[in-house]
Amino acid sequence: MISTVSLWLPIIVTAVAVFIASSLIHMVFKWHNPEYRKLDNEDAVRAALRAGNPPPGQYMLPRCTDMKEMAGEPMQQKFKEGPVGMLLLRAPGLPNMGKSLSQWFALNLIIAVLCAHLAAGVLPIGAVSHRAFSLVAITSFLAYGGGSIQSGIWMGMPWRAVAKDLLDALIFGLLSGAVFAWLWPH
Repeated sequence: MISTVSLWLPIIVTAVAVFIASSLIHMVFKWHNPEYRKLDNEDAVRAALRAGNPPPGQYMLPRCTDMKEMAGEPMQQKFKEGPVGMLLLRAPGLPNMGKSLSQWFALNLIIAVLCAHLAAGVLPIGAVSHRAFSLVAITSFLAYGGGSIQSGIWMGMPWRAVAKDLLDALIFGLLSGAVFAWLWPH
């Protein structure tokens, strides 16, 4: 049996590899940029939101508290008139990229640790590298991509954006699997 701690090298290398791949995807290839559209009346929408002074958080438009309210004509009319959607508001100010990148790297480490823990419990020392590759690639793909599918189903995230997120998850999964296969203890 292998201890998770003995897999520290593939854990670190995986987290770094995914971080670099993600950086390339978002800063060089920028294939997610077309998914973020601009409202034609952005300034008016910003002014209306600012006038309401909502705190950072998640908002539904229209907001319905239960199915009884949903059955009422006034709420049904709001849904028919639109817009219908979710709104995510952050605190005012410039984005704190250092904090976000640190959190992203921490998530990469957590996923790598969980994959290592699972692999250590299932695979022996000297396991055939393709078994380590398969197990870690599939597990990390699910970890990176599962939330996007939920967002497509429940939050209306466009399926094209979900597909791009799943492509990212596939790349991250393949990288993770490759690193673990390469560095699996013999």
